[in-house]
Amino acid sequence: MSENGSGSGSENVSAGRATVAVVGGGYGGAAVAKALDGGTDVVLIEPKDAFVHSAGALRALVRPDWAANMFFPYDRLLSRGRVLRERASSVDPGGVTLASGGRIDADYLVLATGSDYAFPAKTETDSSAEALRRLRVAYDELTGAERVLILGAGPVGLELAGEIRAVWPAKRIVIVDPAPEVLPGFLPEVRADLLRQLAALDIELRLGVRLDEQPPGEPGRAKTFTVPTTPVGDLTAGLTADLTADIWFRCHGVRVNGGYLGDGRLTLPTPKGQVRVTDTLNVTGPAGPYAHVYALGDLTDVAEAKMAGHAMRHADVVARNILAQARGERATATYLPSPVPSALLPLGPGGGVGQLPDTEGGAGGAVPVPAPRVAAYKGADLFVGRFAELFGTA
Repeated sequence: MSENGSGSGSENVSAGRATVAVVGGGYGGAAVAKALDGGTDVVLIEPKDAFVHSAGALRALVRPDWAANMFFPYDRLLSRGRVLRERASSVDPGGVTLASGGRIDADYLVLATGSDYAFPAKTETDSSAEALRRLRVAYDELTGAERVLILGAGPVGLELAGEIRAVWPAKRIVIVDPAPEVLPGFLPEVRADLLRQLAALDIELRLGVRLDEQPPGEPGRAKTFTVPTTPVGDLTAGLTADLTADIWFRCHGVRVNGGYLGDGRLTLPTPKGQVRVTDTLNVTGPAGPYAHVYALGDLTDVAEAKMAGHAMRHADVVARNILAQARGERATATYLPSPVPSALLPLGPGGGVGQLPDTEGGAGGAVPVPAPRVAAYKGADLFVGRFAELFGTA
């Protein structure tokens, strides 16, 4: 039975079975812990009081009645292993030192601490109750704002705009980004469909534009302001006017959660703060790859977009390798990132665009996903049902 609590002293779970310490209980960490639970002794180290389904955060902002659906308690995730509500302060080849001063010795280590992102895409707190309170405050502020400014035209900014429009048809929504195009690397027809849907939703997209100064006040707090803008590159027509809004949100800037690696006892992160891994997702240290230490998800230097789906596929590879090693076999499972970008990007519950690898054509290309399929696959419930099964709350 899994349990919440704090570790103290040096401990191992049981004799005769491999002990796996998983640092981080997000998408990849929770998935790998669940997969390893039957064949090893798993200790999942996670400071949050519940798993946060961050893909639901933007809908939680505009639908307070729905917001609780993005939190899943850890108490049913593991049947044999346990969950320590702790934070790692350091990791070395032999185990994890906890912020409380305790230590978990382990035969295998999995680093799965992911990344942080600006509110509301990430909740920025370890307490689910506090996260819900912050979302409710931001909802109240957003309710009274007539003009909304979103900084960043990536998937997060686009999805936030769609969620706001689904609840408030009359608000003016402007998305600003200095990039010259939206969804670079995606099929032209996918980008064209996105632009068509944004126009139909009356969401204004200003590309090739930067703000001359940051909006005053905190993101997610109502305060009317006007900021000047400057065109970037050749996209100059009609883009030099001042921009006035009543509330703004930052939808860019990922921060990798790897501070506990700063002492260099295990590995030295890249300049981006990521961990170098092999194709088997083993962490590379000063003397080469560790056979018993793995990393997955946003923390890794795998050359792909940092997405929950990728982290969960990493988890499958890591779990297969550790289980093989625990049986005395070689770790042979490898991860090969897709050569084409993929995403399902809802624009509210009923719209959106998508692109997935072409698994049937044989040419290694991509295929577009139309709005009805995006809504059916993701937009309708944002995969809540899938995570209810993972966490035993279905």
